Amino acid sequence: MESTRVDRWLWAVRLTKTRPDAAAACRGGHVRVNDKPAKPATTVSPGDEVRARVGDKTKVVEVVRVIQKRVGAADAATCFIDRTPAPPPEAAIPVARRERGAGRPTKRERRVLDKFRFGQF
Repeated sequence: MESTRVDRWLWAVRLTKTRPDAAAACRGGHVRVNDKPAKPATTVSPGDEVRARVGDKTKVVEVVRVIQKRVGAADAATCFIDRTPAPPPEAAIPVARRERGAGRPTKRERRVLDKFRFGQF
């Protein structure tokens, strides 16, 4: 087996939950094979790069082995190399916290909290 359909491969390696989900992602333009838009019947073979938007994340994987049937998670992980770039670090947003059990804030503490919440530093 040298190649298979991209929707079938996405489902077999567990990038999508169901094969209809994989086909819908292809039809919606969320899957690219070697930087070209992929239809569900587009073939993938070892060495191809598949870029798929799954949920809210974009996965970039390289096909190592082609499978057509769904296999266990450990076997499925050996069928591709994940080349997804690391997400950018999120800026640390300061969080206003009070000691637990400190009671209601005083008038002065309340003003400080309001300035903090509404950006009036």
